[in-house]
Amino acid sequence: METQKVERKKGKVYIVGAGPGDPRLITVRGLECLREADAVVYDRLIDPELLREARSDAELIYVGKESGRHPWPQERINALLTELAAGGKTVTRLKGGDPFVFGRGGEESAHLMEKGIAVEIVPGVSSCIAAPAFAGIPVTHRGVSNSFAVATGHPCVSGGEADFLALYRAAGTLVVLMGVERRTEIAKSLIDGNVDPSTPVAVIEQGSRAGQKITVTDLQNIGADCNSVRPPAVIVIGRTVDLGAQASRLHKMYKSY
Repeated sequence: METQKVERKKGKVYIVGAGPGDPRLITVRGLECLREADAVVYDRLIDPELLREARSDAELIYVGKESGRHPWPQERINALLTELAAGGKTVTRLKGGDPFVFGRGGEESAHLMEKGIAVEIVPGVSSCIAAPAFAGIPVTHRGVSNSFAVATGHPCVSGGEADFLALYRAAGTLVVLMGVERRTEIAKSLIDGNVDPSTPVAVIEQGSRAGQKITVTDLQNIGADCNSVRPPAVIVIGRTVDLGAQASRLHKMYKSY
C-alpha cells in the first residue's frame, strides 16, 4: 500500500507596528495581519481595544517589558516566535510604534530568518513623529528646522550611549524616546556643550491617547517641571516646540472625532 506524506503547514511571522497608542492609528495592513493570526505576541504599550480585532480563537501572549522589569528577555521572545511559527502557526508580533524604531524588530526578524522562518515587516507610525504632531509640534519646519534626530534615553550595553550634543547640533530638532528618567542628565549634556539653557522643550505623555498631556519647559527647567511626568513620554528639544502654541486646541479637536 502506498503511503502519502502529509506536508506540514509552514508558519509565518508578521512583525507589525501598532502605532503610537491610539488603536485607530494601526495601518490597514497591520490590521489584516492581526485578524489573520493564530497567535498574537504583544507588548506593554498595546491598547487592549486593538486586541479585540484578533480572532476569537487566537492565542494572545503578553511579553511586555518596562524599565527595570523584563520578565520576558529578548532571547526568550525570539525562541517563542520561532516555536510558534515552526509549529505551523501564523504569528503576529505586535509592537508599539514602528518595530524598527527602538523596537528590536530587526533583532527578531534576523533571528527568525536565521531559523528559516518566513517573516513580513509591517511598518507602523512611530511616536517620535506622532506624539509631537498631536501636540501641534512639527519635527521639521521651513526656516526653523530642516532635519531632526531621534535617540533613545536608554543607553545600549553593546552600542554605548547616544551623543545627544552631536545629534542636536547636526539636526534642527532632537526627539528622545524613553528618556523621562534621564531627562536632567540629557539636558545637562546639552547645556555643558553650550546649548542655550532657554532652548524650548516639550514632554508629551501618552501621545495620541485620550490621556495625552503636554508639558512645555526649557532645558534648564526640565528636571523640576517634569517631576510628575510618567512614561510613556516623548521629549522634543528645539525651536519647533514654539510652533506648538495651539497644542491644547488641536488635542481637543482630535478627541472629538
